[in-house]
Amino acid sequence: MKIRTGFDIAFDSGQPTPMILMLSVHPSRMPDVLTPHVIRLDPPVPVHEYRDRFDNICHRIVAPPGRIAMSASFEVQDTGQPDDYAPAARQIPVQDLPDDVLVFLLGSRYCDTDKLAQTAWNLFGNTPEGWARVQAIVDYTHNRIRFDYMRADATRSAHDGHTQQEGVCRDFAHLAVTLCRCMNIPARYATGYLGDIGVPKDPAPMDFSAWFEVFLEGPEGPRWYTFDARHNRPRIGRIVMARGRDATDVAITTNFGFQSLARFDVHTDEVF
Repeated sequence: MKIRTGFDIAFDSGQPTPMILMLSVHPSRMPDVLTPHVIRLDPPVPVHEYRDRFDNICHRIVAPPGRIAMSASFEVQDTGQPDDYAPAARQIPVQDLPDDVLVFLLGSRYCDTDKLAQTAWNLFGNTPEGWARVQAIVDYTHNRIRFDYMRADATRSAHDGHTQQEGVCRDFAHLAVTLCRCMNIPARYATGYLGDIGVPKDPAPMDFSAWFEVFLEGPEGPRWYTFDARHNRPRIGRIVMARGRDATDVAITTNFGFQSLARFDVHTDEVF
């Protein structure tokens, strides 16, 4: 299947403002991009591209005073299959994990494992290891947090979300990631496009989505598997943009100075 996706975002700045943009499709999905993947800036400004420590594609710019708009629209080839389901996937002992996976066991800015470790073991210590334990964590997180787009909070940590019991997709991901890490299951945060494909249309305005991935030993060996604590069901048409420890590492835009958001539109639709 083909998916047309993209965005149209604008910011107002009162002074020249350095920015980091993480608006590109992740390199792992670039082979699936069918039409030119171009991020357009209006007005045009110099752009420096680089890869961060997690192999995400980043762009550095200095936004001029006034309004700057950034947009893209392109098509992606997708399998049309839902997220992989591997109930026999087992948990890998910490001592057997690859070196580069260990960082995804540690606490991070929004994944405060120190505050939730005892809670995690109380809740999941008697669950079967592996896929079943991750699914138990997803079920718990899905039921614990009430989704409310108007209750987004950029400072909310996993522990805060667990206590407040409300949030947006990033809060579901942060809590599930944290609980997995507390149980010695490597988990990383992911963000990207997720349209209403194969599910009823959501009347709310579309946004970028957040989910998470865990590292387990599956039938074909160790690999990362996708889970989604907000929706709690395999979904079709995920297009990953960035991965990291938590939302800090994958912010769509990071500004180093005051800006106000003037426009924000995301689209992701199946092409018939």
